[in-house]
Amino acid sequence: MANLTIRKFDEKLKKRLRIRAARHGRSMEEEARQILADGLARKRVAAPNLSDAIASLVDPIGGIELDIPRRPTEREPPHFDHWSDDEVA
Repeated sequence: MANLTIRKFDEKLKKRLRIRAARHGRSMEEEARQILADGLARKRVAAPNLSDAIASLVDPIGGIELDIPRRPTEREPPHFDHWSDDEVA
């Protein structure tokens, strides 16, 4: 087995680790090993597109309902008949 030394370990983080270890009935060292093992065991799978990425976030919570505002009535399309061919080129 290998050893790992972590320097400049934040005191607040150490306290949280100690509390979490106590909750799980483990030593801080064992809790840190478990956190690393769990974190490194997860495989990140990139969503094939933005839509699927968003769906993977909102589907577990039942989705999100969005209010879609009504569009104003259609506007008149622009007219370009007042330009000559020389002005366009």
